Amino acid sequence: MGQEANPAPEHTPTTPPENVELLEAARYDDIDDVITLASFGVPLDSKDSQGRTALHMAAANGHLGIVEYLISRGVDVNASNEEKNTPLHWACLNGHIEVVKKLILAGANVSILNSHERTPIDEAVSRGKMDVIDTINETMAQAELSGVAVS
Repeated sequence: MGQEANPAPEHTPTTPPENVELLEAARYDDIDDVITLASFGVPLDSKDSQGRTALHMAAANGHLGIVEYLISRGVDVNASNEEKNTPLHWACLNGHIEVVKKLILAGANVSILNSHERTPIDEAVSRGKMDVIDTINETMAQAELSGVAVS
């Protein structure tokens, strides 16, 4: 009885948070956490045990703001995971048109084959995402007209 409860000390991180936190923040569209983790020195190209990056997670889930942030910080738009999928493969597979545009304009390669010998275009076709195919064609034409090299 005569003892006062000690308040819990405030938690101030002394080491950079784990890569997993960065990927989770990108997956769940938490731009504030992505920026904070980057400020703690977490490399934005960090990979998890399956080779996925924050850009993979953001692209797969259609989080354009995080995709734009990561691209502006120079992440590898053609990073591949263990199955050789790039962020563009995932954006195409899930039909995230604005993310597809942004990735292509940032230099994502539409011809990269994953471990199943499929390009991002093949992934879109496999899911019936014909609007993604139209977007790829339009974006590549736009890029070529503006002098941006696309592959």
